[in-house]
Amino acid sequence: MKKSLIIGLLVIVVLISGCTSTTTVRPAEPTPGATTPARTSTEQQINIRDSNFVPNIAEVPIGTTVIWINDDNVQHTVTSVSGLFDSGSIGSGRTYTYKFNQAGTFEYSCTNHPNMPHGKVVVTG
Repeated sequence: MKKSLIIGLLVIVVLISGCTSTTTVRPAEPTPGATTPARTSTEQQINIRDSNFVPNIAEVPIGTTVIWINDDNVQHTVTSVSGLFDSGSIGSGRTYTYKFNQAGTFEYSCTNHPNMPHGKVVVTG
């Protein structure tokens, strides 16, 4: 009888422990193809690379500071077609910044390389 009671208790303990479970919570992994949320920063970077402005059109809100970075091996300028801003010559690895405080479309070019494609900053209100 004692043996039956002990075996019965062991069976109950095994059954009860088999009914419990643990859950491991893992951080969510990015979904393939998901886009990264837009930066909330008030800065926009434009690279000068292979005699192109990349991106060549940047849409930004009012108050954004645009930072042009010369990744080429030659000097470039960032010169507003309307005369609003002009970086002068920017050497390789150097930067130029300009803060856009009004809405509008601002076209710019490199005066050192007249055949280089123009860029645009579209400032939205």
